[in-house]
Amino acid sequence: MPEGRPPEQITPQSLNDYLEIMSKSVFQSGMSWKVVDAKWPSTKEAFHNFDIETVANFHEKNLDDLTNDKRVIRHYRKLSAVVSNAKKIIELDKEYGSFQKYLRSHGDFDATIKAIRKDFKYMGPSGIYIFLYVIGEDVIPHEEYENLYKK
Repeated sequence: MPEGRPPEQITPQSLNDYLEIMSKSVFQSGMSWKVVDAKWPSTKEAFHNFDIETVANFHEKNLDDLTNDKRVIRHYRKLSAVVSNAKKIIELDKEYGSFQKYLRSHGDFDATIKAIRKDFKYMGPSGIYIFLYVIGEDVIPHEEYENLYKK
């Protein structure tokens, strides 16, 4: 999380918004927020503004091209995770009637974290916490999160 201040929250308008915020969490895993933020405009461009249908249809050639694109973080497993996660968001959106209904179907915060970790790639507790916070879903207080998940 950017030092000293929480990230800005949004109200997702489409599945593209969920994919973008989730992808930012994927790229920020183990990296400096400043590096990810600096590359974010070109990352959005490389991923067609996170148009979920386009990203879900990326093939190996698209991923190979991205691993050679200096404008983005060229981490193959993270790039691949974005494509996989796009497909999963679409699948869960259809299965539950909306992606938001999927997010709210788990009962409590801990169950939601477990479900997202199972269903999505490169999403650990910190990334999930920030993802849920940014998209306006209920999260436990940050101090409680730190005590439970930052062991």
